Amino acid sequence: MARTTVEMLHIAAGLVAATAMTWAAAWAYPLGYEVIWWCGAAAMVATVLMGVGPLRRARAIDRRRG
Repeated sequence: MARTTVEMLHIAAGLVAATAMTWAAAWAYPLGYEVIWWCGAAAMVATVLMGVGPLRRARAIDRRRG
């Protein structure tokens, strides 16, 4: 369970970081607000998709160890 939890925390941290950077960029450049948020949303989806493989491996290891 520990490895799975760590992987979930990594994904959550990535989403928090992507949201913060997107918000800061949109705040700093209001003319590009909509485009910046679309790019930020794509980064958030990519963060989740890249975390799926490690999360599945961590879950399998945790299941084997009991």
